[in-house]
This record gives sequence, C-alpha cells and structure tokens, in this order.
Amino acid sequence: MPTVVLMDVSLSMTRPVSLDGSEEFQRKNLAVHGLNMLFEHMASNYRLEFTALMAFSSLWELLVPFTRDYNALQEALSSLEDYDKTCVESALNGVSNVVQQEWGSACPCQVMLVTDGSLGIGKGSLRHSLQTLKQRGDDKKFPLPFPFPTKLYIMCIANAEELQMTDAMDNLEELLRLSGGDGQIFTMEGPLCMKSVQAMFGRLIDYAYSPFHAVLHCGNLSSDVQVFPRPEPIVVDEEVEPMPRTVNTDLEIVGFIEIADISSPPVISRHLVLPIAVNKEVDEVGTGATDELEEEPSASQMAGKSPNFCVLLHGSLKVEGMVALVQLGPEWYGMLYSQADSKKKSNLMMSLFEPGSEPLPWLGKISHLGPISEAAENPYGEDDSKSPFPVQPQVKRSYAQNVTVWIKASGLQTDVQKILRNARKLPDKTQTFYKELNRLRKAALAFGFWELLKGVADLLERECTLLPDSAHPDAAFQLSHAAQQLKLASTGDSQYAAFDHNIAPMHTEFSS
Repeated sequence: MPTVVLMDVSLSMTRPVSLDGSEEFQRKNLAVHGLNMLFEHMASNYRLEFTALMAFSSLWELLVPFTRDYNALQEALSSLEDYDKTCVESALNGVSNVVQQEWGSACPCQVMLVTDGSLGIGKGSLRHSLQTLKQRGDDKKFPLPFPFPTKLYIMCIANAEELQMTDAMDNLEELLRLSGGDGQIFTMEGPLCMKSVQAMFGRLIDYAYSPFHAVLHCGNLSSDVQVFPRPEPIVVDEEVEPMPRTVNTDLEIVGFIEIADISSPPVISRHLVLPIAVNKEVDEVGTGATDELEEEPSASQMAGKSPNFCVLLHGSLKVEGMVALVQLGPEWYGMLYSQADSKKKSNLMMSLFEPGSEPLPWLGKISHLGPISEAAENPYGEDDSKSPFPVQPQVKRSYAQNVTVWIKASGLQTDVQKILRNARKLPDKTQTFYKELNRLRKAALAFGFWELLKGVADLLERECTLLPDSAHPDAAFQLSHAAQQLKLASTGDSQYAAFDHNIAPMHTEFSS
C-alpha cells in the first residue's frame, strides 16, 4: 500500500517553538523530525513499500516520486524551503493526480497530511473550500473523496487545545469525513517539543505502520514471516451480530492445488509475504523482491546460508505452477502463490478470500478437499486430461434453468394464454397443459402472487363450462381437477402450496 506524505511548507509552519527554554525551533523542524523517525521505521520494517514526498503552500510540488529509497526522502526533507499561504484543496488535487498517474484508481493508498492546523486565508483556504462545496460545478469538484481507496492521516504540529480555540479541528474532521472516514487525526499532547512529536508519530506507527509477524506452518515445517501491508480486520455483513475477523498469527497451509483449477478467484486483498531469516540475503532471494538500490545476491553467495521453508515454498510454487491454500482463521481461507514483477524478480504473495467455508463455489467446501493419494482413482486422469473441478452442485442452480420472469403485463398475459390454448386441445395436449400450468404455479408461489392462482383457476372453470358437446369427456375432468388444485394452492396452505410439488394429471377411465 503506497504512501504519499503531503508536507505543509507555508509561512505558518515557520512559527517558532521554544525548546527547553533555550534553543528555538520552528514547527517545520518538529514535523521534519517526526517524518525522519517514520522513514527510519519504514526503512527497517517496510522496505518494499513505495513512498512519495510532496510539499505544498498555495501550490504543490512533487519533491520525491514513489520510491523505496528512504535516504532520498530524508535528504529532501532536510532541504525544504518556505513558501506562502496554505491551500489544502490544491494539494489534494495534486495527490490525486500523482497517485492516479502512478497506480491508477484501483490501488489503495495512504495519504499523510502534515500541517500545523492552519487553514489558510481567504479564497483557497480549507474553510472557504468546505463552505463552497454545494455551490460548485462538475468541473470544480472538491478532490475528496479520492477516486482510489484511501486512508487519510492528518498529523497536526499543534495540540488539541490550540486547534479547538478556532474552528480548525471541526474543519479537519470534516476533511476526514469527506475522504471516507478511514483514517485518523493525530495531535501533539503537552508542550510542542521533540518528545511530543516523537510520541505522536509513534502512535501513527502503532496504528498504521506496525509490521504483521506470523508463523507459516506446513506439516512439520514452519517459517517466521512478515506480511505487507498489514491485513485489515474484515466484517461479514451477512452475520446477525457482525464481529471483525482478524488474520491469525499462525497461518496453516492445508493443501496445494493447480493454478488452472483455482483460476482467478475473487479476493478481499493481496499481501506480500517475506520470510524473516537470519541472513539478509536469504530474505531477499526468498521472495525475489530486492531493494531497487541493491544487487540481488548470486547463487554462489547463497551457498552455506541457513535454510528457510518460505524460500523452498516460493520456489516450489513457482516451478510447479501451483498455489497453496492457507487457513487464516476459523472458516477463513486464502492462497499463497508466486507473482513475477519482472523477468528477474518474483514475490511470494498471499490473497485473502471472503470469509466462509465455501469462498470459491467451483471448489466446493475447502474442508472437503483432500490429497489425490486418498482418492480411489486419480481425479486428474493418467495423463492430466481431466479435472475434478468445477464441483457439480447437488441442487441445480436457478440461473441454469428457464426462470419465469414477468417484467411487463404482456409477458404474464402470454403465459396465461398459452395455458388456455392447451386447455382447449385436451386431452391431446395434456402433458403440455400441465407442464405450462406447473411452471406458472411455481412462479406465482415464488412471487407470493396468490391472486394469480385464483384467477387462472376461475378461467379454467369458465373454459370447462364453454366446452362444446363434441368435446372429449376427459377434458372437463382435467380442467376441473386443475382448477381445484390451483384454488387450494392459492390459500397458501403448506400442504397444497409446496413449491416443489407438481400438479399431476387426473387419472380417469378415459386416460390411456
């Protein structure tokens, strides 16, 4: 999940702050100190994440494009210049342009706004932007919410009391709400000093940038791994009392399956899995994802290094063209697979499925899958000419049948007229008559359209009275029988209105 750091370099950030009663610093110096602390943490724990640095006042500037080189980010911080007034709206437009140009609109991104809480003055200020939200045309829309999934973190180089003396806090909260509400506002606690800014950025690190450590198990083999970005808790809406589900720190591989059988499944999120190894070289080769500033170690350099199960797993999946099904928690699964970034680099990735025992319908229940060795015969055939997937459901899916849908009155009228035409040709069309009658009956029961059943029963009784003297005697019996069954179904009584029940032709002395 890439990060954009949006640094306020307006004149208000140059306001002096007295430290320890002797040396004076600017608020900008405190912000730079906090960001340096964050970048050092990310360099140690989030080396494979991309980060960009932007500066803004009335205009915005991309100082460092998306990179993994945290030294370049820190060098850019040390050479910041001071500019004029604050214009947050212009800066947010810049963020939208930079992220979409680099990642498109599907990649989630974290945006970190570092400011002193000053809203700016006059036109272009945050206060003015929020007040004019409803008076804008389509060509001048406010940039929030961004067209891509976003988490907005507002880092205020000010304490809450200072922000609440004006309407700054209210406007920042409105800004967070417009972004989608996924994020947080951080303020400094106590006096403005180095210790307070360290504590504030420490809270941000704990909240958004704490690494996710887990143990990957496969039988008797295991490996300590780190997952990027940290998996977010998932809330299942279908549950009566939804509770957030979190990924376990013990990840259990339950089996392996061919890529062709897993196809392209729907997933909640994708994550990079890195082995935590004693030797740095093993870590890098294990995923093939090396820092862009360092050379990938050769095979000779790897000789004699500590073995790592995660490295073995990644290489095996890559060579065999398979994925590993991994259990993330109770009735929650995902998959591990090799993904190539380029011809030379590939990563071990983990995708999270929707919670549930049957996240991929064509595989059936994950708990019902088993090794090939336990099958009576190889389900893939002797020459891999067949596949046991997709698993055929016991009940035929509704979308595989001719479903009756009445969108317009003419469709319903056509179905009723079809029944009446067959009724007038009884007993020659007995089977077709009852087939159409049962189709209409099931649709009416599914929609709760009891009046239709009663109305068609009346029409059949009327047809019975209009039968000519030359009509076959069996026609009157069948029409009366069908009309009676429809009337019973129209009462809603479960004995007669069962959906799976079909009205059978009446057996008479005239029936063959």
